[in-house]
Amino acid sequence: MNFSIRPMRSEDIPQVSEIEREAFPSTWPPPPFKRAPEHKLARYLVAWTQWDDQPAGFVAQSGARPSLETPRPLVQRLLASMRNLFAPSPKVIHRQRDFIAGYVGLWFMVDEAHIISIAVRDASRRLGLGELLLMGAVELAMARRAQLITLEARITNFPAHALYEKYGFQRTGTRKRYYADNQEDAVIMSAESILSSSYHELFQGRVDAFSQCRGEAVRALA
Repeated sequence: MNFSIRPMRSEDIPQVSEIEREAFPSTWPPPPFKRAPEHKLARYLVAWTQWDDQPAGFVAQSGARPSLETPRPLVQRLLASMRNLFAPSPKVIHRQRDFIAGYVGLWFMVDEAHIISIAVRDASRRLGLGELLLMGAVELAMARRAQLITLEARITNFPAHALYEKYGFQRTGTRKRYYADNQEDAVIMSAESILSSSYHELFQGRVDAFSQCRGEAVRALA
């Protein structure tokens, strides 16, 4: 695999912000990525490769917006329009920087890790990057000695549910009307006892299967 995982750097922020706008166009206000590298509780990992290895047809320009499967409510469309109005003008990303294809963000609280967001560029879908980022997030949670890792997913996002379940996540609850764009419920999913030998065995099996299918990928956590 041409992609690797590493911690987000300050120079990655323009690309990470672009991915966030593409994946979550109705989020307001946008996440404070500028403070993320120094934040004591938050950690971000990125999936990256060299510019020469970026997907064919990718246009390195900010401001792109994906088409949505369902129309957003009027209020959400207005918020997105306001956001675009005050957003910086599109700029071409410098070609000498690493190409950032996706990111995952985690919050750490006592012995719990919470995946707050995971996103991959539309142009980089179906390459296994979502799973690679999930693997990095779980490994980071283990390295920080978290006992539990949790996340939320749209209740209708069945492919995501299947991926998380493959890594030992189980449904533990529901958050009603959690998503602002269409008031969709969120399912809460958790993987418990991730420091146990049984979970390590399950996780390593998934990592080995991924490597056989996609190839080895470097995952640097620090």
